[in-house]
Amino acid sequence: MKQLILILLLSLIPYRSIYSQFHDYSVKYGIQAHLMQPSTEFDNDAYRLSLFGRGFLRIELNSYLETELGVGIGELNGKDPNNKNWSTLIFPTDLRLVFSPFASNNSSPYIYSGLGLLKWNLSDLPSITNSQNPSEENGWNLSIPLGGGIEIKLSEEILLDISGGYTFALTDDLNFYNSPDVKDGFFDLGIGLTFVMGGSLTDRDNDGLTQKFENMIGTNPEKRDTDGDNLLDGDEYSLYKTNPLLKDSDRDGLNDFDEIKRYNSDPNSIDTDGDDLTDFDEVITYNSNPTIKDSDSDNLTDGYEVNVYNTNPSKNDSDTDQLFDNDELQKYKTDPNNPDTDGDGLLDGEEILKYNTNPLLKDSQGVKSANIEKILKINENKPTVLDGITFETDKDEINPESEVTLNKTFLILKNNPTLSVEIKGYTDNVGNASYNKKLSQQRAEAVRIWLVKKGIDALRIKASGYGELNPIADNNHPEGRVKNRRIEIIKINK
Repeated sequence: MKQLILILLLSLIPYRSIYSQFHDYSVKYGIQAHLMQPSTEFDNDAYRLSLFGRGFLRIELNSYLETELGVGIGELNGKDPNNKNWSTLIFPTDLRLVFSPFASNNSSPYIYSGLGLLKWNLSDLPSITNSQNPSEENGWNLSIPLGGGIEIKLSEEILLDISGGYTFALTDDLNFYNSPDVKDGFFDLGIGLTFVMGGSLTDRDNDGLTQKFENMIGTNPEKRDTDGDNLLDGDEYSLYKTNPLLKDSDRDGLNDFDEIKRYNSDPNSIDTDGDDLTDFDEVITYNSNPTIKDSDSDNLTDGYEVNVYNTNPSKNDSDTDQLFDNDELQKYKTDPNNPDTDGDGLLDGEEILKYNTNPLLKDSQGVKSANIEKILKINENKPTVLDGITFETDKDEINPESEVTLNKTFLILKNNPTLSVEIKGYTDNVGNASYNKKLSQQRAEAVRIWLVKKGIDALRIKASGYGELNPIADNNHPEGRVKNRRIEIIKINK
């Protein structure tokens, strides 16, 4: 018996620490049948076993700890040194603390300790007594139960309970033989059924779903956000209808939280607005709105702009020529990705809105030259700022958007073959003055080279750098420094 109880207690160790239905209930109650073996002064007690029945009610205090109230009845049997049987009726009542930190899906080991009140009454007396210490035949005494056990799941509501332990009786009269140095007690090994009320109906992680339901759908009942997408499992299942096991329910590359909280897109649809672009592509690649078919309101759906016309779905004028993409495609037949469809140096928008010329044809040089020279006048005594010519920061590399102004300058020089000019480069006053002068020279030279490559005679163009001299705006303000970083042109005599 003692060896069996030791084996049972040692078997409680190798379980992993997780929560299961054993730790999630309203009330447990059950019945147990025990075999008992007395522990008294009589060595022959080991040769007789006793029966003991017990009922209990158990309530959970926290994830690891339960409290249990139990009552029982049994008959403790033994043999005295003369092999005379003795028997004592016992009626134990105790309050126990049950500690169960380890659990698997199907079993939960535990240990217990408590304090009880033991009523006892001798029914068969032994043949010997201790005359020096008279014994009582019945009484009430405190008791201390210690032990352990294991619960095994039979169903969601029924558990098999196997337990073993020892009860210290704070009396030495259970066998009617009182020895001053020894207190009586008994070992027990039992089996029983435990009935669970309200099992798995609590919401331990406060995510809006009961543990029973989370076990059913596969989410983690100990984790509010199983998939780690910053949405509660309960909200995903009940409110948003998303998959609480997947960060990205529709597998479009955006996690559910971002779709719901940041982009207002549908986390269950890869293309919320039905424009033939995935929500991910709209948000990450094209910077368009995944909830609106036509993000830039140019009467072209985002999908058509990207897949058919190769225009920018987040910008209604992709080439910045002052015409909407749809107007260029449907009305004017110009290229929405080329600001100067006919390559004549004027933006398509300028030709249509300002000069009433055909953006698809290079008009007669007289008309074109006259129009351009109205915009860009090159004087002999006063330099003209070539607005629109910009460079990479701290470099002499011309930015692509400068081509419009450069083309206009080229046409004027081409249509006036006797005209010679000076290209003058300037910087702001930030940095070293000698470095700024060198940079301004390099930038003026870059403009000269561009015009020469287009066909203008190099001898007609002079490039000069003046650094931070002759500012036209206040260098103490960012706006002023932008204006001072400029290219000017002036007519010179050769």
